[in-house]
Formats: sequence, C-alpha cells, structure tokens
Amino acid sequence: MSELRHFLDIDQLDAGTLRDILDRGLSLKKSWMDGGQERPFDGRTLVMILEKPSTRTRVSFQVGMQQLGGMVVVMSEHESQLGRGETLADTAQVLSRYADAIMIRTNNPQKLQDLATSATVPVINGLTDNSHPCQIMADIITFEEHRGSITDRVVTWSGDGNNVAQSWIHAAVKLGFTLRLACPDPLEPSQDILDWAVAEGGDIVLTDSPEEGVSKADLVVTDTWVSMGDTDADMRRELLLPFQVNADLMALANPDALFMHCLPAHRGEEVTDDVMDGPQSVVWDEAENRLHAQKGILSWCLE
Repeated sequence: MSELRHFLDIDQLDAGTLRDILDRGLSLKKSWMDGGQERPFDGRTLVMILEKPSTRTRVSFQVGMQQLGGMVVVMSEHESQLGRGETLADTAQVLSRYADAIMIRTNNPQKLQDLATSATVPVINGLTDNSHPCQIMADIITFEEHRGSITDRVVTWSGDGNNVAQSWIHAAVKLGFTLRLACPDPLEPSQDILDWAVAEGGDIVLTDSPEEGVSKADLVVTDTWVSMGDTDADMRRELLLPFQVNADLMALANPDALFMHCLPAHRGEEVTDDVMDGPQSVVWDEAENRLHAQKGILSWCLE
C-alpha cells in the first residue's frame, strides 16, 4: 500500500508538493470554467467532521467533491458517537471502512493528529486552533492569479497572530516569500512557530508597528479580532484597534498591493468598508478560490 497523503499542515509538505496541489487547483478551476465535466471521484466519499460552525470550508469541500463526482457525508460532534465518548481512534477506523477521505474542523489540534494516526484513508485539516492551511492555499492561488508568483514578494499580516497567521508563516518558509507580522505583543504568534521559521531560514519579520509592516507590501492580510470561543473580546479590540486595515494604512503598501481577508469580516473593526469593497480588495476571488483549492487538495490526497 502506498503511503497515505494526509493534508495536515503546510509545514509538513515540501515546496514541490505544495506547488503540485496549487497547480491541480488551478487546472481544475480552468477546466470547470471552460465547461469541463471531469468526475474522477465517481463512487468515492468524503466524510466531514465539523466541530465548529462553517460556511466557506463546509460548502467549498462539499461542492468541490460533488463537482468532481464524489459524495459527501457531514457529521457534527453532536450527531455522532464522538459526542457521547467514542474515541477518535475508534471513529477513525470505522470511517476509514466507509469513506475515501476525512476532513475535520475542530478546536483541538490533537484531535487532528489522533485522527490521522488511526485513519487508513487521507485526513484533511479543515481548521484547528493552531492552523488553517486550506485557507492559505486558496489565498496563494488568488495572489498568483492576480500578480504572478508569490516567491520573493512581501506579504503583511496586520492583527492577531492567530491560526491563519501561523499557516501564513508555514507558507512563507516553504514558498520563499517575506512575511511581516504586525501584531500587538500579547497577540503575537507562538514562539515555537517563530523559532521554527527562523531555524528553517524563513524571512519572517515581527513588528508592533502596522505602518512599518505594511510599508511597500505586495499583499496585506487581516482577520477578525475576536474568534469563536474567545472570552477576552474587549481586551482584544483595544489592543488591535491600531492594526485596523483602513485606507491610510493601505496607502503605505505598494500601489498595486492586494488586500485579503479570510472572512467572515467584522466591517469597521479589523477592516473598513472602503478597503473591503475597494479596488485593491480580492476577498471575493479569495472566497471563490476556496472551492478550487479544496479540489486541488482532494485531487492530491485521493490520487
């Protein structure tokens, strides 16, 4: 049996593999836009375990799998025996007998690892509190459609050093672009991931000045200040107010810089309407490309 192709985190894949997945997504997008009807997953099934609410992840995986001929089963924690104490190891072994791949969206990164350890089919990380690799694959596809290769470009993250920011760190190291992280000190990414990036030779710049971070950037990215489950909303908003992406901040980036947000956006907090709806914003292309990035990931995992 060939080795399972799990898609767990960007840091676990080499640059060539990441490029392969990106190319698959772009190829499948072009084919679909041209009216192609490839159905390589006819008779195959994806199980999605959703322990957190989801719009883009759920719909993009479900529609992507169906467009490629496959079937999808959606499970919430409360609709399965996981909510009644069955172990992930036991669940993984059962689902592996029924399905061809499993995607999980969960708070706990250890659940992802436990599922991958016990499953005998590919496991995909639909989001954990530590990372969101599917989102970053869609973001890179979007940037490269608009501006060409992301290698050697400057990407700036302004805001909370959360799971999405941490996947940007992984991508910067693997794909060779500069990543500036403009974050307030209490909300910086974990020291472990910063140390990993330095050890791997990544060009990662950490600053508490959003102006310094955004200066002459090719891409500016942000995310909501208060994530699902956060209990310190007032403190976060106070710390992050200077990191709001508004017209004045975007003006410091390169004139052709793009703006991205993984959504959902809280307009008037992390981003203003004039940026979100402005000419530099590609947030809707970015959201659409979640569909095509998921197709690329599924294609690679199930090959």
